[in-house]
Amino acid sequence: MSSVLNCTGHELRLRNIVESDGAHLIDDRGNRYLDLESGVWCTPLGHNNARVNAAIARQTQSVSHAGFCFSNDIVEDAAQSVLSLTGLGDGKCVFLCSGSEAIELGRQICKHITGKSVTLCLHDAYLGSYSSVVDRDTGWYPFDWRECAACPDNDACKSGCPKLEDIPDSVSEFVFEPGSASGFVRFPPVSLIRNIVEIVRARGGKVLVNEVTTGMGRTGKWFGYNHYGIEPDLVSIGKGLGNGYPVSALAMNCPTAAELEDGTFKYMQSHQNDPLGAAVALEVITVLTAEGLIARSTVLGEKFRRALQTLTHSSHIAEVRGRGMMFAVDFADEAVGDRTYDQLLAMGYIVCNRGGTFRIDPPLTIAEADFLGFVEAFRGLLAEE
Repeated sequence: MSSVLNCTGHELRLRNIVESDGAHLIDDRGNRYLDLESGVWCTPLGHNNARVNAAIARQTQSVSHAGFCFSNDIVEDAAQSVLSLTGLGDGKCVFLCSGSEAIELGRQICKHITGKSVTLCLHDAYLGSYSSVVDRDTGWYPFDWRECAACPDNDACKSGCPKLEDIPDSVSEFVFEPGSASGFVRFPPVSLIRNIVEIVRARGGKVLVNEVTTGMGRTGKWFGYNHYGIEPDLVSIGKGLGNGYPVSALAMNCPTAAELEDGTFKYMQSHQNDPLGAAVALEVITVLTAEGLIARSTVLGEKFRRALQTLTHSSHIAEVRGRGMMFAVDFADEAVGDRTYDQLLAMGYIVCNRGGTFRIDPPLTIAEADFLGFVEAFRGLLAEE
């Protein structure tokens, strides 16, 4: 890999994966690995899914790419499917290539419509790789909710709380990341989020939900915001929408779409609303629905969370958190976590090591026995420490 720039911040550990099968990856020496992070949390249907592959093959036989002035019916079909899932059925949908772009476009739209300049987000939100969301020195209001998590009123957050009253009038949009917390899997209180939404809306701002990580059944519901009982104006979707194919979507409600269509807003990107990406998105939604994988994520996710919770009997594990098929395991000592990560990889288990925290996001299709086998392997390594 000497010709490939690796600027991800992650060491390349498996250099030549040559086959994949559901939740497993196979390298060029025949070693088999259980992928418990679904690539980069992108494959809810597992790797090498036959139905997604077939949808790709079908669409490439007609048209894969469209320009600004022509399209294909598959794009309209996929848009209607996404809008139905998000509850924005009479709105509009745009297909793009990455979650970062879907968030960026959403923010541009909110600022264009509201005429306001400040983005409100939770302090620990990850909103993509673009400099526009990484550099938060100006034009941002990060809401630090750490005090709220420990507040005795967090089940019934008071709208008159000084922290809430400090939210500026200039907020154009509240970008809500419902539970990923930059990969550390933390869930802000429901009443807090509802109060923030109410305040932002009352002041003329929009609500944009970042479902790039938490969408497509990852949390046991179609979207993370479904756990909060809110109705967003815009929803950014990525990762699992393409099951490994690079497609994302921005869905918006009817009032937001109408405000755009009456104005001068323009956004052009070479792979915007490509038929191939739309075909993949439509098939992923179809498979998730037909195979009942959202309900499965709820039931098995709770069983898996309870299994992981038993690891806290070890002094090396500080905390386990989870919702649906999204889990985090915190180590009391980061060095133990690093060693355990290496040992698990040698045993054929891939997790995401975030420096003292394992992020675990298996495919929604994973076999129950495979996951529980991982937990036992994990338990055995902790016992050796």
